[in-house]
Amino acid sequence: MRVHYDDTRDLLYLRLDDRKHDVVNRRISEDVVLDIGEDDRIIGIEILDASRHVTLEKLFPVEYQIRKGAV
Repeated sequence: MRVHYDDTRDLLYLRLDDRKHDVVNRRISEDVVLDIGEDDRIIGIEILDASRHVTLEKLFPVEYQIRKGAV
């Protein structure tokens, strides 16, 4: 997964799959667009006006945990 923030456009993009895909953009709200790939898999999430929706200072650096046996 990759996280990219463009501070000039206030756009946050979460890329969930780094492989090359043909995608269809599906707007699910005024400020959120999903990139949908084959088999309706979410490839990326674009958040417009990101600073209104996400506390960016808490987002970076990204922390994550992997739980064994998680579904």
